[in-house]
Amino acid sequence: MHTQKPGLSDAYALQTPSDSKRLYAGWASSYDQNFAAEQDYLLPGLTAKAFAAAGGIGPVLDVGAGTGLCGSALRELGISPIDATDISPEMLAEALRKDAYRDVIEADLLEGIPVPRGTYRGVISSGTFTHGHVGPGVLPALLQAAAPEAQFAVSVNARHYEEAGFAEAFDRLLRGQWIKDFTLPELRIYGPRATGRHKNDTALIALFRKV
Repeated sequence: MHTQKPGLSDAYALQTPSDSKRLYAGWASSYDQNFAAEQDYLLPGLTAKAFAAAGGIGPVLDVGAGTGLCGSALRELGISPIDATDISPEMLAEALRKDAYRDVIEADLLEGIPVPRGTYRGVISSGTFTHGHVGPGVLPALLQAAAPEAQFAVSVNARHYEEAGFAEAFDRLLRGQWIKDFTLPELRIYGPRATGRHKNDTALIALFRKV
């Protein structure tokens, strides 16, 4: 029986951690070829470049690392060491094949990240904050894992930014003086070879430092 291959619509429809584990278990081995390459997926590389341009340094935590596209881009920019965290062990196994990471951490962001406070001098996330996949409620866990003055680069789908509460969450963190140097450039997620209804989607890259 023919089974339709996973795609972007499936990812945008995720509602629970169990949904994520099921989708990515079946998608991990083909993700780089039948999604990232076919859809000209630019976001991981652009997020890595934004992090580097903002002065980001290692050690870095790559949040929602998937198959390691963002980590690989960081390594190409000379930034290391990098640790990866993701809910999917299958995606992390693919990430390890790229030889970009010092370590991988299987974790559900909704339950926190099992690392000591202040471990990382940089935190990056590309493609995790999309349509209902993971919300701004996990931002405190990311901040907890980061050292003071740590640089962040967190991409958020632009359509999702206001309605999912990211704008309010970042404003609250700024007013509470948890973060500083906040900027929000907007970038294309996909290149000119992309097809489908999401081909023109953009992401906002939240760049900031932990106070």
